[in-house]
Amino acid sequence: MYIESLELKNYRNYEYLCIDFSSGTNILYGDNAQGKTNVLEAVYLCGTTKSHRGSKDKEVIRFEQDESHIRMMVNKDGVSHKIDMHLKKNKSKGIAIDGIPIKKAAQLFGIVNLVFFSPEDLNIIKNGPSERRRFLDLELCQLSKIYLQDLADYNKILNQRNKLLKDISFSPGLADTLDIWDMQLCSYGKKIIHIRKQFMEELNLIIHQIHGRLTGDKEDICLEYEPDVNEDEFETRLALVRDKDLKMKVSSTGPHRDDFCVRVNGIDIRKFGSQGQQRTAALSLKMAELRLVKNRIHDDPVLLLDDVLSELDSGRQNYLLKSINDIQTMITCTGLDEFIQNQFSINKVFRVTDGKVSIIEED
Repeated sequence: MYIESLELKNYRNYEYLCIDFSSGTNILYGDNAQGKTNVLEAVYLCGTTKSHRGSKDKEVIRFEQDESHIRMMVNKDGVSHKIDMHLKKNKSKGIAIDGIPIKKAAQLFGIVNLVFFSPEDLNIIKNGPSERRRFLDLELCQLSKIYLQDLADYNKILNQRNKLLKDISFSPGLADTLDIWDMQLCSYGKKIIHIRKQFMEELNLIIHQIHGRLTGDKEDICLEYEPDVNEDEFETRLALVRDKDLKMKVSSTGPHRDDFCVRVNGIDIRKFGSQGQQRTAALSLKMAELRLVKNRIHDDPVLLLDDVLSELDSGRQNYLLKSINDIQTMITCTGLDEFIQNQFSINKVFRVTDGKVSIIEED
């Protein structure tokens, strides 16, 4: 699969943009704050319904405009598909595939798979648990319609349960209804824990080999899934913490508090690793994600690299560039030195200046 083109109207700093991509390597370069990342964000948003930055729809609409439009053409198995996304400030986004409106985001599943790698991902190891949960959710939602729906249902129930916990302090009689919400929370939560556990086991097998190559087999990496509660203990734990939840007015246990630990040579590198170890582990994690997606979908995902090369040393740059030669890649950067030095094959180069994109080179 690969992305053929992207069209933007009133998106971030773009009044209008129409860009045709190569199925190989595409470079978008220019100074900071010109709109390079906005292009990658629009691609990711159109393919997943989510901004990699966590931005809300109204935040990506161009200043002083009420709506924005993204159109992306995707080639899958030799057939072109059109994804249209209509973003409005005060309404839910509208999505159409090949001109047919869809009602659920899950219907977008399988059209295109994207792996996004940004400088923020280099901090995924040392940042808080929410960053690592977000890493799990962003990829699993692309890989599994079931997970996407279960996560949406779980979050809906969680929000309703939290609201009820607050309401009970004013209307104690409502406490009798907590059992209903607890039962639903456990039902969806168990499914999420199970799928996350499988995903982490699969990722572990892949990352071991990648990290070994990156470190010259000097380091052994291991990912340890740390669920807040195990599947078979969820109901019991909810009952045990009910008084605490009522007092704090928030749900204190469940997969919304999950985490995973990254160990290198048996050491938790979030707490005791060097910055170099943390960055190498983060790169291994993203490269393992790329390989896992390819194994799952039996096709190459599209890789989006947002100004990552400048954050890596030459050895890690070389490894990354050699690993992505055969897939469609979109790379943002402030200059082309890294590619010239590494004699890296480039198919299309775009210059980005103040919301305008021009083709500089095309093979």
